[in-house]
Amino acid sequence: MTVNPLAPDWLAHPLDANGLIDGVWPRGAVRGGDGVIELAGVSATELAARYGTPLYVMDEADVRGRAREAREAFDREFAGVGGSAKVYYAGKAFLSAEVARWVTEEGLSIDVASGGELALALAAGVAPERIGLHGNNKSLAEIDRAVRESVGVIIIDSIVEIGRVADAAARHGRRQPVRLRVNSGVHAHTHEYLATAREDQKFGIALADAAATVAIIRSRPELEFLGLHSHIGSQIFETEGFAEAARRLMELHAELLAGGPVPELNLGGGFGIAYTSADRALPIERIAAALAGIVAAEAQRLGVPVPVVAVEPGRAIVGPSTVTLYEVGTIKDVLVDGAAVRRYVSVDGGMSDNARPALYEADYSVRIASRASDADPALVRVAGKHCESGDIVVRADYLPGDVEPGDLVAVPATGAYCWSLSSNYNYLARPAVVAVRDGEARVIVRGETESDLLARDMGLAPRMPEVGTEAQNGKQ
Repeated sequence: MTVNPLAPDWLAHPLDANGLIDGVWPRGAVRGGDGVIELAGVSATELAARYGTPLYVMDEADVRGRAREAREAFDREFAGVGGSAKVYYAGKAFLSAEVARWVTEEGLSIDVASGGELALALAAGVAPERIGLHGNNKSLAEIDRAVRESVGVIIIDSIVEIGRVADAAARHGRRQPVRLRVNSGVHAHTHEYLATAREDQKFGIALADAAATVAIIRSRPELEFLGLHSHIGSQIFETEGFAEAARRLMELHAELLAGGPVPELNLGGGFGIAYTSADRALPIERIAAALAGIVAAEAQRLGVPVPVVAVEPGRAIVGPSTVTLYEVGTIKDVLVDGAAVRRYVSVDGGMSDNARPALYEADYSVRIASRASDADPALVRVAGKHCESGDIVVRADYLPGDVEPGDLVAVPATGAYCWSLSSNYNYLARPAVVAVRDGEARVIVRGETESDLLARDMGLAPRMPEVGTEAQNGKQ
């Protein structure tokens, strides 16, 4: 076995480049007897033939199962320490009407971070009281709609929002429940742009200023203060950061109890998933047990009741459920530094359907989906078709050395922040999202067409008055 020196240290040379790595692929993914990958009983080749490529394929049972397991784990662990829990699905990871229904049917609430996400959740039939609204710069129209629709909680992100939410509540004759987002100062071990609890960033209130800010909230009779909110980052593989954030927040929580009720504590999300063979994601049961243990220990030490604890997993629910299918177009062997060959496998999508490698240097895995092969593994880099040298889908993995144009390849763990970050760069249409379950497939988000793209260009249509979004038209 000859190891390509261009392979990163974390990437093991596989004995079989056809194998599907446990924990990276959806639970319903298998390679069939004919060598074709099947997703919840539907073959990848059938999906590509029916719906085209690129294509997001989501395993419905996987999403439902992870949502249910998260709810059961947090319910069980916090009941065991005399408390209770709320699990919100972080809609920013991926939100569609069907997914909103799946997660709420499994007992989760949903948090949204914009007027558009709020509109989608409401249109999907999510009960308003099960919705939380986030955002560091909520518009007046977004705040007004959230209050008017009686959402369960609005997360206050700055002092100026206190008056805006209170004024909206007064207009609608409602006492609006709110949480206050605070920066715990805990630095999660994650990419710089994924760390969201550092002091020098746009989210939340410094821990030192939180008590005074809560006093302002409590001075407005239109607001009901539920508690504190924290989010320390994303794609986190250890519990120590959550534990330290919980300790700091519980100190403040206990202090605030002297001035009135503080029924809840929201510890956010950010639980990591496996994208490659090198990733070791924590089981949700272990995360729930660790958080319950530290909150209960701190409550006992401080002499306060265990609060209702809320968490907000998004990636951990939907991320592993989805595979993106591509067709190989060209293959190019490039001699690097005169010493080794990097094989570029170019596909019919790229950074327009998965921006994470370009944004965060994220790593992914890849396998041939349309057949199995006994050819020796070759190190490959899967590239997109965009006019950017950074348009890489998979930085490094092994495929059978006979990979060729026309092969269908599959990239797993693309359920979170792929469709939701997708774009029309180079005028590529966004792919469809197809749900699979029990051998059946159905479209849950229609793919765009060139006609969709051209329809927005007013130079190609009769002159009409410009029409903005509802939020733009309703801006106050």
